[in-house]
Amino acid sequence: MLRAVLDPGVLIAALLSPRGAPAHLLATWHDRRFEVVVSAKLLDELSRVLRREKFRRYVSLEEVDGYLQLLRADGTRAADPSFEPGLTPDPNDDYLVALAREAEADVLVSGDSDLTELPDPRPPVLTPRRFLERIKGVE
Repeated sequence: MLRAVLDPGVLIAALLSPRGAPAHLLATWHDRRFEVVVSAKLLDELSRVLRREKFRRYVSLEEVDGYLQLLRADGTRAADPSFEPGLTPDPNDDYLVALAREAEADVLVSGDSDLTELPDPRPPVLTPRRFLERIKGVE
């Protein structure tokens, strides 16, 4: 089974927009088509961002708590990795690449151009749509 680290931006988009590729990707995960790797740092970032007041018009704090609980319960837990800065152009994204490597993920899923445009990334970085296409090709 494929293992994937989903950028918090993808997880946020999945919650906020039920029609987009990130939401379809999450539905595919619910169907046990791949594993989602999570870590404390990733979940903390997701929680911190989703609790911002600007998201209240889209999701309640109760929905945020339920979403985080689902990811904690059904995600594949991995330890926060140690890493050297400079893995990506954005220092805040370095931990995602390190997490994907440490957890031996098959893919890092992101819509962030700082990640999708990395030269020869390890593991590969795919957009949500491209990862959906890859999963469908595995069928």
